[in-house]
Amino acid sequence: MKIIRAKIFEQFPEITFGISTKFKIDKNDMFNFNMSFAISDQTERVESNRQLFFESLGLQSENVAYQNQIHSDIIKVTGYGGSVGDSDAIITPRKGIGLAISMADCVGVFIYDKVEKVIAGIHSGWRGTKQQIVKKTLLQLKEEFDSEPENLFVYIAPSISQKNYEVGKEVAEKFDSKYLIPSEEKFLLDVAHANYDMLIDFGIPKLQIEKSELCSYDESYIHSFRRDKCESGRAFGVISNRT
Repeated sequence: MKIIRAKIFEQFPEITFGISTKFKIDKNDMFNFNMSFAISDQTERVESNRQLFFESLGLQSENVAYQNQIHSDIIKVTGYGGSVGDSDAIITPRKGIGLAISMADCVGVFIYDKVEKVIAGIHSGWRGTKQQIVKKTLLQLKEEFDSEPENLFVYIAPSISQKNYEVGKEVAEKFDSKYLIPSEEKFLLDVAHANYDMLIDFGIPKLQIEKSELCSYDESYIHSFRRDKCESGRAFGVISNRT
């Protein structure tokens, strides 16, 4: 099993982090190690996949929080494992609780406050990006947990790259032109860059942000809905503060 790691978090021994990838346990696993209940995978298989992945990170399933992602700007704060319901960002100040973000082309953003010891996980597709869910999560971290930009360390997970993300005019017109490249009658949208700019605008130092250069569409071992369509599984990115 290949797990994608974040170098930015390696300096913090208390932080556990990893992203699952495609992994065929048996020939009948058409979704290749899927982590989501939202697609037509077997519930028992998903539960087994999650348990195997969490255990590989040294976590217990019951201590990992996850959400029903709806492409919103809803942010939940939790102190427990299990479902937090409909949302697209989760924050926890509690040690030992993992936060799981589901991804298959959309941008996943993971945050650690080294002083206040708070973590956050964010799912930001083009809708969430337009609604500035990353900015709103940062503001909530500051307002509720006294998080200062200079204390935040961030990882932007692999997502679909601009060259592979073609959108129509109705989506393109929602974004600044600096994130767009015209492509015949459509546009190529850089969602990851838009989220990166929200982090910078908040005041987080560039050296404290790691942006993956991996493209989920190009890398065959990463789940991609745009590439695999109805046969696409979903990855989990998980962050946890152990101590």
